[in-house]
Amino acid sequence: MGGFFGAASKRDCVLDIFFGVDYHSHLGTKRGGMVVYDSGSGFQRQIHNISNTPFRTKFEDDVRDFHGCSGIGCISDTDPQPLLVRSHLGLYAITTVGIINNAEALVSQYFSDHGHQFMAMSSGKVNQTELIAALINKQEDIVTGIRYAQEQIDGSATILILTPEGIIAARDRVGRLPVLVGRGEDGCCVSFESFAYHKLGYADHYELGPREIVRVTAEGVQTLAPAGEQMKICSFLWTYYGYPNSNYEGKNVELMRYKNGEILALGDRRRGLAQDIDYVAGVPDSGVPHAIGYANACHIPFARPFIKYTPTWPRSFMPSNQQVRNQVAKMKQIPVPELIEGKKLLFVDDSIVRGTQLRETVEFLYASGAAEVHMRSACPPIMYGCKYLNFSSSNSELELLARRTVRELEGDEGCRHLDEYADADTARGQRMLERICRDFGFSSLGYQSLEGLLEAIGLARDKVCTYCWNGQE
Repeated sequence: MGGFFGAASKRDCVLDIFFGVDYHSHLGTKRGGMVVYDSGSGFQRQIHNISNTPFRTKFEDDVRDFHGCSGIGCISDTDPQPLLVRSHLGLYAITTVGIINNAEALVSQYFSDHGHQFMAMSSGKVNQTELIAALINKQEDIVTGIRYAQEQIDGSATILILTPEGIIAARDRVGRLPVLVGRGEDGCCVSFESFAYHKLGYADHYELGPREIVRVTAEGVQTLAPAGEQMKICSFLWTYYGYPNSNYEGKNVELMRYKNGEILALGDRRRGLAQDIDYVAGVPDSGVPHAIGYANACHIPFARPFIKYTPTWPRSFMPSNQQVRNQVAKMKQIPVPELIEGKKLLFVDDSIVRGTQLRETVEFLYASGAAEVHMRSACPPIMYGCKYLNFSSSNSELELLARRTVRELEGDEGCRHLDEYADADTARGQRMLERICRDFGFSSLGYQSLEGLLEAIGLARDKVCTYCWNGQE
């Protein structure tokens, strides 16, 4: 996916931008970028590949040379950015988070005549941030251009633009991602994650509504285009993406995960499932708070039967060679034999997408002497690839474990009954669970229900995007 951070201050704010962007490193692993504006020397920009080296390490040297009182930066899982753009709207920098499903159609429709060109990436595709800038530049001012670009895009686009006058921040049309503004003694910042600016001395000041566009300066926040009524914020922010300290729409991530695990446990209790368990554990790292909630609700001890060794290979910074990558994945899992041998274990994971790493984890646990391995997913079965934020996107929806299992059980006919397969109380739902248990060696498997997930988040159903589970926009 990706994250962003910007600041506008009465003082030099390069370090604020550096640390603010770094605090979004959990949202992406491919590229990082910073651009800073100084009234004397203009724009200074740098982009680095962070696939195998963290953002902080890559940008430490650049920060020494940057200077300015405003700037933006990003962590990106897509294209190189921020970009510097020169047009009739002036010189500005732009960074985006989202996905454009109709990129090729937009290029053909609006930019196929002579005189228009894009810098192609190695894949031959157009940088989506460059495409968004081109759409913005078709209008006579930036605000109108942003609205125009967002209306043309099939997908989503949250946008930060740095101009000499400040930062223009635009939340996507239906608010799938958050945009928050913090305020400090010397200025303001704009961020995906609230905890990023709390650590830098800014306090919560404003949260953009869906479709809203604001200008952020050292003096404050000015609304340039009002918020819309419709909101479809991504629920994966709470189950997986969001950092524990973060709040979106007033709902804290860590508390939601405790509540979510509690609801899972109560559901198991009602069904009489997995009551004879020695330890409840979380699949590190985002599965852990869901598991704590589960353990607290069912009064079974919480434990960590294995630990991920991350100092050498943190999170997803992995080698490009597949054989080496597989070996690193195995090397990261360090067992605690006293908590595994002969024990009945129940693990809670934040989600089950393709199941590849999960299969390896279960095999590792049995090889370490586990008597039983029960698995719980903190969200419903994923039946559709995300087309808005690139979370569970894939070349084929058959790469998704639940969808692939449905196909194996019932072929094309199964696609007409996905709602039944997602419901553990139906015959089709039970068949899917049994097949996955057989294939993976689980002693039992359970998914959170959609109703349980929404209850844990605490927002109205029509405010939360549920596309990945039920295909409804």
